[in-house]
Amino acid sequence: MKELINIIDKKLDEYMPVCYPEDIFKAMKYTLSLPGKRLRPVMCIETARLLGCNIDKVLPSACALEMLHVQSLIHDDLPCMDNDDFRRGKPSNHKVFGEANAVLAGDALLTFAPQLIIEKSKELSAEQIVRILHEYTKFAGAYGLIAGQVVDIESEGGKLVKSPEETLDFIHLNKTAVLFRLAVRIGVICADGDEKIFNEFDDFATKFGLAFQIYDDIMDEISTFEELGKSVGKDEKSGKLTYVSLYGLSEAKNKFARLIQECYDIIEKYNSDIFREILKKLKNRILG
Repeated sequence: MKELINIIDKKLDEYMPVCYPEDIFKAMKYTLSLPGKRLRPVMCIETARLLGCNIDKVLPSACALEMLHVQSLIHDDLPCMDNDDFRRGKPSNHKVFGEANAVLAGDALLTFAPQLIIEKSKELSAEQIVRILHEYTKFAGAYGLIAGQVVDIESEGGKLVKSPEETLDFIHLNKTAVLFRLAVRIGVICADGDEKIFNEFDDFATKFGLAFQIYDDIMDEISTFEELGKSVGKDEKSGKLTYVSLYGLSEAKNKFARLIQECYDIIEKYNSDIFREILKKLKNRILG
């Protein structure tokens, strides 16, 4: 996994030059270059690899996916959103470059990513590129990531159209699980996987995404700034709807444990050390 992360980091640096106007490129690169787990591009590459695809074939799309994720982090930290001054242990983008440049840096990454897929995916067919771009635009937009963010913001003010349970599931599926789903779906497309495999990996990523968000909810309750690299305890202070606030810490841990086990059950037949390592790390942090 460390080897994959190093490859991704090198490619992200290569794909993201700093040119005129430098302020916007520096802002884009700042958050993109912060040390991270790179879970989404790693899962994208590992899915494709398990299905017999060469890493060079999927790498541009995997890096584009990380750009989309970083865009969501930059915007999520803004004062008008979650209002967080830190990300991965460093000042948030808007604290370094100002709010206007942070908004524009997020917008630029959102559009830079599909440009990267089109220009750098030399080994993919035109049909594969179109399918990937369709997945990208669908999950990045009002039917995915943005929808989850909107309902997340609305829920803080108690403006619930659906029940708290339905609202929470919608937020988690669209704000968090959607990018893990996008990761594995792109991996399957790059590897020319069939519909059965496509649905199997999508099911795995959906369950993993829900588990990951519950993990994040729990860590916000029990962790420290040093562990998370961002402010803790903010969910409770802002009245955010989370698994912990709705079900309590004990039941959140139980739900997390069930989802992690279901992920193991789906992925075990592929004998992936990387997926096992990801699941094990999350499980150990919460359940010991």
